[in-house]
Amino acid sequence: MAAALAHRGPDDEGVWVDADAQIGLGHRRLAIVDLSAAGHQPMASPAGRFVITFNGEIYNHLDLRRQLRAEEKEPHWRGHSDTETLLAGFDSWGIKETLQRASGMFALAVWDKASRALILARDRVGEKPLYYGRAKGPDSPFLFASELKAFHRHPAFEPEIDREALGLLVRYLAIPAPRSIFRGVSKLMPGTMLTLAQGQVEPESEVYWSAADIARSGLANPIPSDAEAAADELERVLERAVGRQMMADVPLGAFLSGGVDSSTVVAVMQKLSARPVQTFTVGFHENAFNEAPYAKAVAKRLGTDHTELYVSPEEAREVIPRLPAMYDEPFADASQIPTHLVSALARRQVKVALSGDGGDELFGGYGRYVLTAKWGKRFGAIPRPLRTGAARVLRNVPAAQRIRAKLLKSASMLASNSQDEAYDLMLSQWPDPALCVIGAVGSKTSLGNGIEGLDGIDRMMAQDLLDYLPNDILAKVDRAAMAVSLETRVPLLDPEVIQFAWRLPLDFKIRGGTTKWLLRQALYRHVPRELIERPKMGFGVPLDSWLRGPLRDWAEALLDQRRLGDEGYFHPQAVRKVWDAQLSGQDNGFKLWTVLMFQTWLEAGKAEQDPINLSMLAPRLSA
Repeated sequence: MAAALAHRGPDDEGVWVDADAQIGLGHRRLAIVDLSAAGHQPMASPAGRFVITFNGEIYNHLDLRRQLRAEEKEPHWRGHSDTETLLAGFDSWGIKETLQRASGMFALAVWDKASRALILARDRVGEKPLYYGRAKGPDSPFLFASELKAFHRHPAFEPEIDREALGLLVRYLAIPAPRSIFRGVSKLMPGTMLTLAQGQVEPESEVYWSAADIARSGLANPIPSDAEAAADELERVLERAVGRQMMADVPLGAFLSGGVDSSTVVAVMQKLSARPVQTFTVGFHENAFNEAPYAKAVAKRLGTDHTELYVSPEEAREVIPRLPAMYDEPFADASQIPTHLVSALARRQVKVALSGDGGDELFGGYGRYVLTAKWGKRFGAIPRPLRTGAARVLRNVPAAQRIRAKLLKSASMLASNSQDEAYDLMLSQWPDPALCVIGAVGSKTSLGNGIEGLDGIDRMMAQDLLDYLPNDILAKVDRAAMAVSLETRVPLLDPEVIQFAWRLPLDFKIRGGTTKWLLRQALYRHVPRELIERPKMGFGVPLDSWLRGPLRDWAEALLDQRRLGDEGYFHPQAVRKVWDAQLSGQDNGFKLWTVLMFQTWLEAGKAEQDPINLSMLAPRLSA
């Protein structure tokens, strides 16, 4: 099982087994902090009570060591790894309190010899993945791993596809936690601990940190409405967060798209660094998808050591057959392709890369927030039958990709009965998955659960922080980067940044139609406004033109009506109707990609491809 995760940790390996307790821990190490043998895992605590296997980084672990020293609880240190710091904290404060004191990203498993219990835990916002479940029933082994490919190496594991999870995939591009593509296998929720005592069948879960609680607390205690003072404090908070995450004993760099979020992270990195920061961008020859010139201009202004690589459409498409091995379960955010390419580019020179993810969810960066918030004023008084009919018309209007995206968003607005429903439809590719997936009935996230008391745009941002961010954005980055053994870090998701962002008045986030307003004010202290102000592009590929062009035969084979009927997962006529419309000029690329990614994943499984073949994962990029 550990060997299946060699790409996540090519530097070292270890296994610890207690045969009497029937517990085994495996580990693959990507050495970032303390490269010596003192960082080897699985690792036992100083008192010997706890044994851990841990993926991630604890950025404030030196602060934790100082706290232990101040409380006269400091052990004799063997090295300077954050793993050893965590274990010392467990001995002194217990697991829950240590996690609450720690600032970092992680998935970990701990065996407590005293209570004879296994404890699993995941970081606050879900930067690192953690799957768990029984191999094939209540009496079978309890398995856990960073990726599903490890499960397949256990002889007792008998996977069964969950059709409700497939319905969630075609709706939201990704399968949201706690579900996975397989029945009986779950993703641990962010900010959660899971305890399985020996003899128990079902583990018990406990939330040690809640993003929703942080949101409510922040909104109840807003900062004073002084924009200049707020920008000053934001810059100080960002400097502390970025400074913590620049901790490494190996080369470190950053992804740079030239947008607000990545430019802000790089600007702060460069301010804190005595040498040029290494930055990386992948460019495309299709102008509508190419951010490389903007990134280059920002890099020149900041004085970074910038590397850009223009990728041909053929090189980008070569990633597609490798996606099932990278993601283990079907995943359909098409920006997975450029994300993997920029990760591979960065890995040539560095072992750690910082990214700007999280800025949209915390500082109001998505245009859909404003659009959805206007639902009541625009459509609330129109009778539902009229709205539904108008929505049906809009969804069938042929149009270019970007125009069609706007039409579909308008259609979602019209067909909704509430802001929650409008926002859910805004995020949906197949609004009714049952029309696409055979046997999918519910296939809807628990929208609104946990965010009671929040309204309007605040409610949507909180929902994205709990759902869209960990299940799509962070999963995409983690798998795309770890496939080439690159660690990614997200300083905008530092707990201090999250707490500060939720104390900001909404007017500091979205002002006069400008998103991320305060974040921009902080950035403009480092980079001229004219280098940043432009329409939001995203990080994608020209799916629609590819599907009508070079990917047409590939898609046609996967969407063959007889094949779909024989496999029995999709309604063949429904899928073919969308495919035929695509070939006729209607842009349904994102919708079709959800089906194609499942089909590609299913085909890879049938062919019994080795999911850990690193030569297959390594992208072939031109020099």
